[in-house]
Amino acid sequence: MGIISQIPAALILPAIQAASKKETLRELAGAVHAAQPELDPERLYAILQEREALGSTGIGDGIAIPHGKIKGLPEITICFGRSRQGIPFDSLDGKPAHLFFLLLAPEELAVPYLSSLAELSRFLKNPPNRNRLLHAEGVKELLAILAEAG
Repeated sequence: MGIISQIPAALILPAIQAASKKETLRELAGAVHAAQPELDPERLYAILQEREALGSTGIGDGIAIPHGKIKGLPEITICFGRSRQGIPFDSLDGKPAHLFFLLLAPEELAVPYLSSLAELSRFLKNPPNRNRLLHAEGVKELLAILAEAG
């Protein structure tokens, strides 16, 4: 079973409220913190900011995959967020991002981390998958689409 199909409902944000890249990273980090209170949201945000400083995780086609490794994280964690209006994210194609997959992994899990990034990339390269995620109505429909991926 793939990582995409294992996203819990609590980590699906069908309507991100953020209007900027920094606000988006904070909102996604906040959702992960709410689901896993032992994780410090400021530390999560700092890790995401450090990764963005290396180069934007806005990969184009309306997609961003912010990601990072966290010491002490028990397992790979993924969060999905959507902004129908789009958020400037310094994407490779210069267009706003609409679909966000936040991927966090324990520091020691390099291979599963890279495999998860590859899985996300394959899923999101498919235009119908992106379109369905963008137009789905609510968490229930988003969960169904993501479940089909894995």
